[in-house]
Amino acid sequence: MATLYVVGTPIGNLEDVSLRALRILREAALIAAEDTRQTRKLLTRYEITTPLTSYYEHNKLAKLDYILTTLEEKDIALVSEAGMPGISDPGYELIKAAIARGIPVVPVPGPSALVTALAISGLPTDSFVYLGFLPRRQGERRRLLGSLAGERRTLVAFEAPHRLRKSLADLVDVLGDRQIAVARELTKIHEEVWRGSLSQALEHFERTPPRGEFTLVIAGAEDEAQVAWDEEQVRAALAELLSEGLDKKEAIKQVAKAAHWPRRQVYKVAVDVQRTKRI
Repeated sequence: MATLYVVGTPIGNLEDVSLRALRILREAALIAAEDTRQTRKLLTRYEITTPLTSYYEHNKLAKLDYILTTLEEKDIALVSEAGMPGISDPGYELIKAAIARGIPVVPVPGPSALVTALAISGLPTDSFVYLGFLPRRQGERRRLLGSLAGERRTLVAFEAPHRLRKSLADLVDVLGDRQIAVARELTKIHEEVWRGSLSQALEHFERTPPRGEFTLVIAGAEDEAQVAWDEEQVRAALAELLSEGLDKKEAIKQVAKAAHWPRRQVYKVAVDVQRTKRI
């Protein structure tokens, strides 16, 4: 049985690839790539002629059996569009399936936007929570952030440029005006790391149209007093959850946890919210 190599590739600057990664990409029988166009740029730069096959979000199930069958006899290198495969990309399913079949899975470490942004953020790095891409829907995004309002560890998330402003607005509204480092286009020509408060970040990107891929590194909560919501935040969160059809008891439970309020106080606000809606 052959080996699945999980190969880290550059997140921007092609010089960041390791010597070992180049050797594995040359020696493998096949490279399974999330974005063959991006991978071909790397292969062309280093004169690597290994055959490529696409393996991305919309064909991962169709390609899975083919790749696993190939792995019965030949080594395959798995690469993502950029960075380490398996981190917020479809490589996870292939890695999991290979492990289930007893196929050796060997990591070839490389660059990661997650760790790179965290390291240069200026925020605590001893412990952190990785959120992946923030939810696209505002309600889901605000609920996730509310559940993390009391989290003391540094938060790290990816975000697309067209959702950045909305996410920053939700972050400052739900988490309060804490510190953030916004990393853009890391290791690329237009690399930028913006540091400041959430409200300042929102103001900055209102003036400067967001472009490129973003990694957000957000300070954790400092103490309970700083993350407690005011009544307007509690009222707004309850109104949103109730309007979505969530049971009142569950809405109160979620808001109480996120707002760091006693449930009995949230219950009183919920009753008033429902009364106001009826009027």
